[in-house]
Amino acid sequence: MTDAEYVNIWMRPERQARGPRPAYSRAQITEAAIRIADTEGLEAATMRRIAAEIGAGAMSLYRYVPSRDNLVELMADRLMGEIDVAGMPSGDWRADLTRYAGGLRAMWLRHPWIAGVQRSLPSFGPCQLRLIEALMGALDPFVSIDENLGLTAMLNSYVEGAVREEISSAGEVRRSGLSESQWMARNSPYIEQLVTSGDYPIFTKIVMEARQLHLSRDEQFQHGLARVLDCIAAAIPPP
Repeated sequence: MTDAEYVNIWMRPERQARGPRPAYSRAQITEAAIRIADTEGLEAATMRRIAAEIGAGAMSLYRYVPSRDNLVELMADRLMGEIDVAGMPSGDWRADLTRYAGGLRAMWLRHPWIAGVQRSLPSFGPCQLRLIEALMGALDPFVSIDENLGLTAMLNSYVEGAVREEISSAGEVRRSGLSESQWMARNSPYIEQLVTSGDYPIFTKIVMEARQLHLSRDEQFQHGLARVLDCIAAAIPPP
């Protein structure tokens, strides 16, 4: 599709002004695609598979969603709508950002396939715009819009980086059939060899002294989030 042919999905009317009432809606198609992706992975959410799910002809769905890229945009935006930002901004920016970060992480964990969606170029769907208004509105009274963009990007990068590692680790655990503690126990002879060699003092300090290794995933996430919020607080000018 050329630039001249491209029309943003949010600018395409869902139905024509004239003609018969559509048998399906974009929301129905999007929900079916998400159900399939949740159980079978994103690649399984093809137009043919979605059509079978809702009892439609595969080609007929293209009247509602013109391309695969459009479908993924709809799916990603729909997931953004799961993050509860009602009442934000509340006036307490730290509470707002903590709540948003927890909601974003929970959404990714419910739908781990979102980690494979390239979203570096936003499509500005309605749910994403709602998040922008709520999230950036929390910091808007305190910093410039450029500083706001940078601080928000830092927060999003932390959450997405942490949850990507969490999703990846969970996948490795499923494939290996071992829990994280079992994996560590199986590798303990090698770890002990590295420690006793004396060649890796920082690694030894991690093994012997790091308390984070003994925290739950939730505790690790909250610990790191608190550090990020401390950095944001340092960037906010004093009143």
